[in-house]
Amino acid sequence: MYQGLLHTHILLRYFILVMLVVVIVMAINGLMNKKPYGKLDNKFSLYLFIFTHLQLLIGIILYIVSYMDGARRVHFTADTMKNPSLRYWAVEHVIGMLVAIVLITVARITTKKLSLDAAKHRRMLVLNTVALVLIISIILLGKMSIL
Repeated sequence: MYQGLLHTHILLRYFILVMLVVVIVMAINGLMNKKPYGKLDNKFSLYLFIFTHLQLLIGIILYIVSYMDGARRVHFTADTMKNPSLRYWAVEHVIGMLVAIVLITVARITTKKLSLDAAKHRRMLVLNTVALVLIISIILLGKMSIL
């Protein structure tokens, strides 16, 4: 069960990164060319929203399973904060990705309430770009903590 969840979580990560780039490029295109915020913009934003929340759900299940199985992949001991690898998986990865998901969610929800198309594109651009930078930095931090 753990391996299947882990592989799904990893695969979905790449899909979310591609979707984020697509949404950001669409927002830049909409701002630069003064295009209306259309159905396609809304659909890609919705798909990004759905996949990030699916990733969150899989991540929560993975977190619980990794703690409950016999291997105890997630540790909650006094030494957790001293070990960079354990700290990354128990704290930094979780908090960083939660913040990124909140940014993507806020972008989706608040964009629907705006009336000007330029404001919608700008909101999608700014919040999703910050989320993308945060996700990439957390992934790179994980690569460095494992080394």
